[in-house]
Amino acid sequence: MTTKKIVEGILNSDRSILSKAITIIESERKDHQKKAKEIIKNCLPYSGNSFRIAITGIPGVGKSTFIESFGQHLISKGGKIAVLTIDPSSLESKGSILGDKTRMEKLASKKEAFIRPSASKGSLGGVAKKTKESIILCEAAGYNHILIETVGVGQSETSVTSMVDFFILLMLSNTGDELQGIKKGIMEVADLIVVNKADGKNIKNTKIAVAELKNAIHLQAERKSNFPLNALSCSSINNEGMKEILITIKEYAKCTIKNGYFHTKRKKQNEAWLKNILLNELTNNLNEKNNISNELKKLANEVSTRKIDPYTAVEKLMISFKYLKKR
Repeated sequence: MTTKKIVEGILNSDRSILSKAITIIESERKDHQKKAKEIIKNCLPYSGNSFRIAITGIPGVGKSTFIESFGQHLISKGGKIAVLTIDPSSLESKGSILGDKTRMEKLASKKEAFIRPSASKGSLGGVAKKTKESIILCEAAGYNHILIETVGVGQSETSVTSMVDFFILLMLSNTGDELQGIKKGIMEVADLIVVNKADGKNIKNTKIAVAELKNAIHLQAERKSNFPLNALSCSSINNEGMKEILITIKEYAKCTIKNGYFHTKRKKQNEAWLKNILLNELTNNLNEKNNISNELKKLANEVSTRKIDPYTAVEKLMISFKYLKKR
C-alpha cells in the first residue's frame, strides 16, 4: 500500500490498516523505516487529542484483566480506546515470550477498541521501542483513550512516564507488595495506586492493604502535579471499582489542565521523543558506517583487555565519526 492510502486508512479508523502501519514502524527494514517516517509525519497533525494511561504492576497482578474491565467501562461511557500491550522478549530471538493475542477477548470484540501487542525487544522502561509512534497513529485513528500495559514493574519502568498523562500502579494485598509503597521509586511517578483482586475471601485483606498504602502516601512529598496520590481497590473480574478509578482520572485531568501541569508534561514528552529519535539515528548511522563499525570492534577489544580506558576509546571513536575535532 502507498503511504497516502495507509494514512487515509488510519484517519478513517481502519483497524486493519492501523495494525499494518504499526507493523511498518516497528520493522527494522530500511524501506519500512523510510515509509514509517512519512506515515508518522502525516499523522502527527491529527494526534494529541487522547488521554494516555499507563498500567503497570508485578506479573500476576492482573494487568490484562484490569484493562479489559476498565476498557469496557470506558466504552460504556462513550470512549474509544486503543490498548498497546508490551510483552517481554526472548534475549536470543527478540520475539515475544508471552503473546497477548489470546487475552482480553471481550474487549477485542468491541468495535470501539483496538488492541495491539508488541514485543519489548530488549527495550527498557517496560515499553517497546516504537510505543510513542504507535500512540501517535492510534490518536490519528480517533482513539481518545490510549492504554499502555507495560511488561512489569521495576526500576526502569518509570521511563514510560515520558509517554503518558496518567500512571496507574496495580498491587495485590497480602503479598507484602503493599509495603513497597513506602519506597520511593515507582511511588514517585504513580498517579493512582489500585489494589486489584478485591473479591471473595480477599476483600478484607484488600481493605487492610488500601489503608496501609494511604498511610504510606501521607509520607510522600508534595507532587509536581498538585494532585494528591490516592489508593483505591477494584475487582477486575467482577467489574467493580472502575467507576471510582475513572472519576479519579477525570479529576486529575481537570486539575492538571487548569494548573498547566498537563501541557508542560506533554511538552517534555515531545522533547524526550526528539532525544530518543536522535539517539537511535546516531546509533544506526554509527552501525552503518563500516569503517566506524570496525573501529568500534577494535576499540571494544582494547577496552575488554584493558589496553585502553573506555573514555579514551569513546573520544577516539567520536573523532573518527567527525563529531570532535582532533586537537
